[in-house]
Amino acid sequence: MKIAEGIYQVEGVNGNVYLAEDAGKLILIDTGMPRNDKKIMKFIESLGRSPSDVSVIVITHFHIDHVGNAKKIKDQTGAKVAAQEMDADYVSGKKVPPKPKNLMFRAFSSVVKAEPVDIDVTLKDGDKVGRFMVIHTPGHSEGSIALLDRDRKVMFVGDTIRFNDGKMEGPPEQFTLDMEKAKESIGKISEYDFDIMLSGHGQPLMADASRKVKEFYATLK
Repeated sequence: MKIAEGIYQVEGVNGNVYLAEDAGKLILIDTGMPRNDKKIMKFIESLGRSPSDVSVIVITHFHIDHVGNAKKIKDQTGAKVAAQEMDADYVSGKKVPPKPKNLMFRAFSSVVKAEPVDIDVTLKDGDKVGRFMVIHTPGHSEGSIALLDRDRKVMFVGDTIRFNDGKMEGPPEQFTLDMEKAKESIGKISEYDFDIMLSGHGQPLMADASRKVKEFYATLK
């Protein structure tokens, strides 16, 4: 699905997966739940692109529904994997991630795991990945990030904000490490200017997004 000029969403994947054109290459933002790598690769081919066109895989945070296909896609494309420095060791398997608060999902996470993948680029607040500026948005996880494309006025917010059925929400508390920090991160996002907001779950917010995030943040204070 084409969202804006040079920005696409891979449909039918649990955990939203986005592709962005950047200087002749492709940047993949998140990879969804495991066993969706073939669907993602097929979508890349449907754009008339080859696997080697994917230059970077950016992980917005370490949860399985965002890193589930990173290893397989890296192996097929040769792309570098980038994650915020505080989440990088969870993605690479060097550290055991915090367990979900929800008991059912805690049991699920002990059985279903993402394949670890080496991190090639560790990100910090203010770094650039191609045309994107990295914004550190801790709360949902320690190393959650948002990505801002100033030229196209598009903000990728991971799971820090969701837009579902016309309603804006913060991250689900049962999967969020620190809700107060998450609220602060929503405030941080609200300080930037963007028209389109793309979340890790839910639908695209396609118009006047930064104003709507400001209004939402005001309800959290």
